[in-house]
Amino acid sequence: MNTRELRQKTPTELEHLLGEMHDSLRTLRFKTGTQQLKGVREIRETRKTIARILTLLMEYKAKNV
Repeated sequence: MNTRELRQKTPTELEHLLGEMHDSLRTLRFKTGTQQLKGVREIRETRKTIARILTLLMEYKAKNV
């Protein structure tokens, strides 16, 4: 997901999506360990999406303080 799509979501939706992304990252890491994952690019993209979500959540918190 790109930042434009993430900015359209509410903070509660972002928190829910963050949990899903963490679960997805865990699954991808297990697949890498068992050599079931062909392209490791998915891991990088998932980590970047998690970072984007965390950044947006921090922006929301900074505006509300």
